[in-house]
Amino acid sequence: MAIKQELKTKEKRTCLHDKHLSLGAFMAPFGGFEMPIQYTGIAPEHTAVREHAGLFDVSHMGEVTVKGEDAERYVQHIFTNDVSGMPVGKILYGMMCYENGGTVDDLLVYKLGEQDFFLVINASNIDKDWAWMQQQAAGFNIDMRNASDDYGQIAIQGPESEHIVETVLGIPCSELVFYTCKTIPTGGLISRTGYTGEDGFEIYASPEYIREAWDKLIAAGVQPCGLGCRDTLRFEVGLPLYGDELSEDITPVMAGLTMFVKLDKPEFIGKEALAQQKAEGPARKLVGIELFDKAIPRHGYTVLNMAGDAIGEVTTGYHTLSTDKSVCMALVDAAYAKLDTEVQIQIRKKVFPGKVVKKQFYTKKYKK
Repeated sequence: MAIKQELKTKEKRTCLHDKHLSLGAFMAPFGGFEMPIQYTGIAPEHTAVREHAGLFDVSHMGEVTVKGEDAERYVQHIFTNDVSGMPVGKILYGMMCYENGGTVDDLLVYKLGEQDFFLVINASNIDKDWAWMQQQAAGFNIDMRNASDDYGQIAIQGPESEHIVETVLGIPCSELVFYTCKTIPTGGLISRTGYTGEDGFEIYASPEYIREAWDKLIAAGVQPCGLGCRDTLRFEVGLPLYGDELSEDITPVMAGLTMFVKLDKPEFIGKEALAQQKAEGPARKLVGIELFDKAIPRHGYTVLNMAGDAIGEVTTGYHTLSTDKSVCMALVDAAYAKLDTEVQIQIRKKVFPGKVVKKQFYTKKYKK
């Protein structure tokens, strides 16, 4: 069964599409796919993940395999983080950048063997990323495949996820620590990763296995969750979304992600531009903003200084479900990025005051 079938609307479907319909999910386009946004509602699904566990279909994500004698050298060339000396079974987060430092995509790199890497990229960027990665492959002795159509993917997230994976799916996983992975007997991978700020696991496997695993988890009472709460969960812990907090125009330095940019590496695409930007300081910085009112700042809303001058714009904003505060991430002029700086946000015809705070609005709960 193909994971991603073409629709008449040109949106694709994951291998779990019929499962979502049978559960009454509200479906909508996302990243070129028809995806579940919510089942029972964003708030109860969000709470389930924070307090118990939730199940996500993330089969829309892209996968690229890189193998061969130059696999490590190639990944080092396109990736901001440092894979040299990386042990098998380890996972790293980082970015691919253009020469000018703009972000091609943010991604996970799994090391499956000494010259065997598994790259997980964003659904909306699969075609763009693949074309760009092929362009950079000249001169490297590698076997690189866009394997996105070979895999389904589910994520089990929340404090009860380890118990659920072991008892319902029969996959031993307690030995995995955060950002490590292993193969599973049925084929595929399991990793202790996620996009929610909670402990959890992601499983990459054949569409057939993913469908079986989904049915077992639903039968066991695990709450299915849509992309709506996936966004509220990742936002609360300050995790970026490509297209909002990262883009061709937003570098990792602007986004405050320099810990994933290893400037001491001999070389990688975009190194010189990012090193210069870090040394000089970026003109704009990504910050957190907390409003003193209950108004909700949304993507694209204008951020003002106290004199009423435009100084930036909101990238993502919500009234948080876990902390009951109106907060947002915003890209602002660097002069206004210091903590506790007073700012305002234009919301429709009104202006609401607030202050700059840390981007992490909720404490992460990972198993280290």
